[in-house]
This record gives sequence, structure tokens and C-alpha cells, in this order.
Amino acid sequence: MTAPDTSKVEHGTLRIRNQDIPVRTIWIEQNKLKFFVDNPRIYSVVRAGGKVPDQTEIYEELLEQEHVRELKEDIKLNGGLMDPVIVKDGTLEVLEGNSRLAACRWLYENDKANAPLWGKVKCTLLPKDISEPLIFAILGQYHIRGKKDWVPYEQAGFLYRRFHHHKEDIPTVADELGIKRGEAQHQIEVFEFMVKHNEVKRDRWSYYDEYLKSKKIKKARDQYPDFDKLIVQKIRNSEIERAVDVRDNLPTICDGPSKNLKRFAEDRISFEDAYSNAIDAGGDNVAYKRLHKFRQWLARADTGNDLVETKEKNIRDKIEFELDKIEKRSKQLKTAMSENAGSAKK
Repeated sequence: MTAPDTSKVEHGTLRIRNQDIPVRTIWIEQNKLKFFVDNPRIYSVVRAGGKVPDQTEIYEELLEQEHVRELKEDIKLNGGLMDPVIVKDGTLEVLEGNSRLAACRWLYENDKANAPLWGKVKCTLLPKDISEPLIFAILGQYHIRGKKDWVPYEQAGFLYRRFHHHKEDIPTVADELGIKRGEAQHQIEVFEFMVKHNEVKRDRWSYYDEYLKSKKIKKARDQYPDFDKLIVQKIRNSEIERAVDVRDNLPTICDGPSKNLKRFAEDRISFEDAYSNAIDAGGDNVAYKRLHKFRQWLARADTGNDLVETKEKNIRDKIEFELDKIEKRSKQLKTAMSENAGSAKK
């Protein structure tokens, strides 16, 4: 493989947020470049460790990522980077391209035969005084509108900081990144929830994503002040094993018998037992739940008063007609269910 000409300097501009940012593209020794701690991918590593990692720790963490392992092969196959990394002049922080830097650094250390290929990295230098909001706008263009290669937790962390640290409103952030405003709001809320509960494991994102989506779960959260803490605890100790259990089983508990929900919310029964109780009570049967709600409505005193005290004769006649039909249909269904149960026993 032939080493590239690293003496060239290219001048140009980078268009972002209606501004032309002057840039120059040069080759820099890779051991002089630094990983950017505030890059959303690195930031997820920072959150996972609970502290700001040093450059070596970031490098080692990146090498464990599957996409970096794939990048090493791609870069080696192509004899170098296809696109330059984006670097802030002065600090030499790699704002965009940290995974590629990790891959090149590994190749330099381990592919001695081709070390000249990996010793320098092609870099597009941004001005020293570029503002933080512009840096994040550039990252958003690359990773959300562009490659879409951030996992949801990383994207949410990006949106969270744009909203809280840079004081960008939801419509601006959503429109800028090309996502729906409701989705941007939801992702920020999920990330806030994880921060509030000191949840640093990014692979648990999907649990809390499902948790905050459900209207049925929200009713239980409103009713029981410590419900959030309970669920976080059960996710951490693996009592709730999968995100799909939050999506499918927890709403059944929340929408089931109130006594069962109360015992679960007070941590007097397990998640599995609460779900089993809800199922036994018909909690996952749509037909049963509709019938149950109809009966509850019919049994209410105000419903009875409205029906009994109806004065218009034509409306009273219609009500009596509907009640007769309901009574007749109820008898038919009970008979059919009994016959079906008898056939099943045979």
C-alpha cells in the first residue's frame, strides 16, 4: 500500500446554520489528536462510568465497540480514512470521528508493516473560537440527519444537552435535526428520567423509553408517588428482565384490579405475581376489559339516575329497547359460552 501525500493543505468552508465556517484540511500525527469528551458517543461512556474518563480509558472503551472493530477492517481495506475527521484547532480535539481515530490508533500500534499509513490522520480543522452550539449543530448534521449511527441513548443525550445546556427550545432542536417535535420532547424526558434516577447503563434506555410512553403506566405513576423508584429498582435487580415486559406486562398490571396494583406499588407482591393476578382477572383480554368497563359505567349511581329520570317518552322508549336487547344478547352469549365450555371438556 502506498502512503498518501501528507504535505497538502486544502482551504475551504463548512456551511452550518446559515454560516460559512472557514476550515483547512491537513494531515496531523494521530498521537497528537485527542478524543472529544463531550462527543455524544464518548459522553455515553462518561455517564456509564460516572466520572470523566482519561484519554486512555476512552480509547480502550471505544475499542470494545462493535462498530470500531468493523471500522478497523474497513480502514485497513481502503488503505486509510475515506473522510477526514473534524478537529478543533488549538486543542486538537476530534469533534467528529472519534471512532475512526481509535481504529487508526489501533492499526498504528498493531499493523507495524503499514505503520506509515496510520501514523497521520487527515483532519479538517475548525477555528479555535468556534462556539459550542455550532459544534453540536455540526455533530447533529453528521449523526442524526446524516449517518444516523448514534444509538437512541446517545441521540437523547445530545438532545438533552442542546435543550438544557445550550438553551435551544424543542421546536428549534427538532427542526434542526429533522425529527418530530414530540419525539424530541420524549427523548429528552427519558434522558432526564435516567439522570434523575442516576441510571447510567445505556442498554437500559429501552426500558425507560417504554415506561414513559404508556398512558396506563402514567396513571399508576400519578397515583403512587414512589412508583418510579419501585420500577427502577425492579429493573436494576432484574426482577423486570426485559424492556418488552415493561411494554406489555406492566400496563396490564396498571390497568388491572386496583387492589392488585396497590399491593404491587407498595412492593408487597412481585412483578411476576402482580402480572399473573392481573391475567387471572382478565387483565389482558380486550373483550373482558370492555365489558368490565361497560358494567362499571352501568352500575354507577349517576348512570342509573340519568336513565331512570329520563322524561322524554321517545328517549325512554329507546333506552328500554336497548336494555331489552342487552339482556337478550347477554343470555345468548352466556348460553354459547356454556356450550363452548362443555365441548372443550369433551
